[in-house]
Amino acid sequence: MSHGFDTLQIHAGARPDPSTGARQTPIYQTTAYVFRDADHAAALFNLQEVGFIYSRLTNPTVAVLQERIATLEGGVGAVCCSSGHAAQIMALFPLMMPGRNIVASTRLYGGTVTQFSHTIKRFGWEVKFVDFDDLDAVKAAIDDDTRAIFGEAIANPGGYIMDVRAIADVADEAQIPLIIDNTTATPYLCRPIDLGATLVVHSTTKYLTGNGTVMGGCVVDSGNFDWSATDKFPSLSAPEPAYHGLKFHETFGNLAFTFHGIAIGLRDLGMTLNPQAAHYTLMGTETLSLRMDRHVANAEKIAKWLEADDRIEYVTYAGLESSPYFERVKKVCPKGAGGLFTFAVKGGYDACVKLVNALEVFSHVANLGDTRSLIIHSASTTHRQLTEEQQEAAGAGPSVVRVSIGTEDPDDLIADLDQALKQATS
Repeated sequence: MSHGFDTLQIHAGARPDPSTGARQTPIYQTTAYVFRDADHAAALFNLQEVGFIYSRLTNPTVAVLQERIATLEGGVGAVCCSSGHAAQIMALFPLMMPGRNIVASTRLYGGTVTQFSHTIKRFGWEVKFVDFDDLDAVKAAIDDDTRAIFGEAIANPGGYIMDVRAIADVADEAQIPLIIDNTTATPYLCRPIDLGATLVVHSTTKYLTGNGTVMGGCVVDSGNFDWSATDKFPSLSAPEPAYHGLKFHETFGNLAFTFHGIAIGLRDLGMTLNPQAAHYTLMGTETLSLRMDRHVANAEKIAKWLEADDRIEYVTYAGLESSPYFERVKKVCPKGAGGLFTFAVKGGYDACVKLVNALEVFSHVANLGDTRSLIIHSASTTHRQLTEEQQEAAGAGPSVVRVSIGTEDPDDLIADLDQALKQATS
């Protein structure tokens, strides 16, 4: 029997506890698990049997979350980890080696741009930033050393909508995977795998948890990529010395990437999600569709009000008819353009600083996807490490603020913005 999204977000992966009958998934706060006998232990360590060894690798609470997110995204498996940034490294780790590169969108979260511009160079990896609205430029950036294409379904901070299917076609032609960060859209608004993505990454810290309590990340495997079609991905297609020459793709088929993420990625990188964080995120997923509908409805109302205000230069919300991405929303995010966007304040940098200081209902924090409405001046915070050119390319220029619209009464949010704008632009 197939079930709808609202049912799956509550039940996928979860079953009553077999020993106690507990209906909610318990927090398995344990580091290790007792083996049945020596043969059982050997089979687990040889990857001949699936089970629990040590909570750096697998944990029953985390396993439920992995199955739930994979189900909601339409993937075959998932690996949860300690943060969204950890998820990005986990996604790239099996694909890359020194001298290889990825092609990434210019419209990415500022922390991702910094991670890709600086930190991954220490691994010998490179990145080429390209405007993903220019398909010819994306194709031209791919060379023999390119191992992945990376973009965001709904880009942070501007809320720009990526044409996932068009970029997926480019990736397929080049025989490389497309990795989509679906944090801002969530699987309720966008299912990148249905649009051709190979892997989906999340900062579960954001909308999936939805209450600003815990950090987490996730990598979802579509199971659709042929890792053995070329010699580009030896970590998945060639013999693995640490497992006596086992070939992940040959052995695990469409679950090769997922098993590699656990057996090598979590084993050696140690970016583990703790079970209590998984528990909070599981509870958050149970109301995901309800929250996202309200986020979208509130964002549409507030974006329209801002667009009509003389104190505002422009609003980037893709749900506005004036947006160049308005038509694209219908095919990429048919249930709405999300709750994240930016707007430019007349008066520039100084007016933005006054605005965030004057708000009372909005919280000035470096986060998004909370039930609370949030605001941040990206140029002085999340994107301050970038050059002004990079800030502008990312949609985070000096006169721009980013808002994550929550689930409060929208009229209260408009009133708060109105009084703060009066102080900021007087």
